[in-house]
Amino acid sequence: MSTDGRTVLLFGGKDATVDKARALGLRVVLIQHPERMSAHQADRADSVLVDDYTDWPTAQRLAQEALRKWRPDAIVSLTEAGLLPAARLAELHALPGMPPAEVVARLGDKWRMREHLARHPSLALPFGAVGREEDLRSFGERAGYPFIVKPRAGAAGLGVMRVSAARETRAVWRRVRELDGSRSDRKSRMFTLDGFFAEPMVPGPEFSVETFSFAGRHVVVAVTEKTVSDAHFAELGHAVPARIGPADHDRIAATVRAFLDAVGLADGPTHTELRLGPDGPVVIESHPRIGGGCINELVLSAYGIDLASHTIARPFRLLPELPDHPAPQAAACTLFIHRRPGVVTAVDGVQRLASRPEVLAAEVSVRPGDRVRPLRDNWDRLGLLAVTGPDTDTALTHCARLLDEELLLRTRPEEEPGD
Repeated sequence: MSTDGRTVLLFGGKDATVDKARALGLRVVLIQHPERMSAHQADRADSVLVDDYTDWPTAQRLAQEALRKWRPDAIVSLTEAGLLPAARLAELHALPGMPPAEVVARLGDKWRMREHLARHPSLALPFGAVGREEDLRSFGERAGYPFIVKPRAGAAGLGVMRVSAARETRAVWRRVRELDGSRSDRKSRMFTLDGFFAEPMVPGPEFSVETFSFAGRHVVVAVTEKTVSDAHFAELGHAVPARIGPADHDRIAATVRAFLDAVGLADGPTHTELRLGPDGPVVIESHPRIGGGCINELVLSAYGIDLASHTIARPFRLLPELPDHPAPQAAACTLFIHRRPGVVTAVDGVQRLASRPEVLAAEVSVRPGDRVRPLRDNWDRLGLLAVTGPDTDTALTHCARLLDEELLLRTRPEEEPGD
């Protein structure tokens, strides 16, 4: 039972989340989803409660048990599915560690975010509900083509679709009806797709901005360059620092700071995705957490700043506040692995890659016999390689070469007989 003000209640997270909390000297009570539980977490946490915390009554029950037994001093979540239940419970029990639940809900529901930003003309985009096929056609007539249809909430690009012309509205509407109200049919069932809407497709390069806020002072830690394709909604790579000039960096940073003020986010991390459009930066979405795809590891390698540790430490004031303009010491990148659709026939080289000193992470999520789907969103990626280097160009070139020369991952079309 906590008596020293140093017990954290974690909602979800990875093995490293528990390790970082322990490294800060905290007692760790973990509420974990069955899909994410590991033996490492069970060994490292002081107490573990496992159930579907995305169900609010279940989350309340788990929290009550943790509060009764351990009296945690803060509630923290670094994972998308845990953000809202953690924020609601932190508010309910007057514990620090999370942004206000209203702000978390506003960012977690992209429709609500657009409604809120409509009051801020410099940050607003046209948007419209999609409740019937005619809504798609009318939005295209009003806002122009191409435009994007997306679920109000979700993750990893699941359910996001591009409508390039009026003739595509029927097929998109069929897909909306298939997905609406369902849980993810991919690698996770932790997210419900409930309601779709349309917004313009902003042209231009895509970035994410990794920030940490201290009582309304928004520190732009890194601008992350993203590799994307118009053919699908899977991100193909991340790199820091982004290869942009000072003027674009300043415009992006100013837009994100204005956005965070507008939505009411004053403390903690944010991962904000935007495009640098013809008229300037446009925020696409934002999350009150650190970015996925090894972005925390990239930022740590390039800037020496561990955003995950800062998130856990913030309610306890265990780490000093960050300076306003962190300077990179190096560069780092992640490239995601994908192959043609079919069946995996061979995987080799992952351990050799992981042992190299410049490699931050090497992961492959498939094995021989597994099916590879067409690349549509982040769930269809097969793994990643993250490396560090002296500059962004070098890191990206070296990462691509290692994937080409050192990783064996083959597939064959499903209709072909195996060897």
